[in-house]
Amino acid sequence: MSPQEIRYERLGTKMVKAMERRHFEAYYCATATEAKEKVNELIADGSSVTWGGTMTVRDMGIPEMLKERGTLDVWDRDLVDTPEEKQEMYLRAFQADYYLSSANAISENGVIVNIDGNGNRVAAITWGPKHVIFVIGMNKVAQDQDAALKRARSTASPTNAARFDIQTPCQLDGQCHDCNSPQSICNYIHFLRNSSKPGRIIVILVGENLGY
Repeated sequence: MSPQEIRYERLGTKMVKAMERRHFEAYYCATATEAKEKVNELIADGSSVTWGGTMTVRDMGIPEMLKERGTLDVWDRDLVDTPEEKQEMYLRAFQADYYLSSANAISENGVIVNIDGNGNRVAAITWGPKHVIFVIGMNKVAQDQDAALKRARSTASPTNAARFDIQTPCQLDGQCHDCNSPQSICNYIHFLRNSSKPGRIIVILVGENLGY
């Protein structure tokens, strides 16, 4: 293993224990391939499943994998076009058996940080779906909760602003300006520090650099 892989495995194993103390169900997978297989294993036949605005899940090909199973009720939010259809899909997500997401950052002691523009993703993470499965690359790990918030705001948000090609100050120079832009995607800041229902939150840490 490379030095980075060794660090990721040691830190990831420690983080799994920290998250279990937060009543999360947690796993460490060395590769994206292993993580993809773990997602497939966790979702039972007959379940309904959808996802939030996560590039990690998409880039790993997880939606396609779930559709190809043929035994799941997959609600593909990427196939809707109009604002009305999107709103309907966002609301429907609250009824899903499994909701897939990634994170903008996670602290070494297991606090998950996400920032949203619309708030539909953090709302579904908080309440509604029976289970939430996070797939998080180890590149998103920050030393503590404050560092996790800084990563979310100074790394993830400017990158996503570039992805959406929106006119925010961070899109222009890659730096967070703590702005109040009409197009801001940093309207809702969410800290997930504990699962009120043990096992509802499932976290898969992946020993690769994934997402933003």
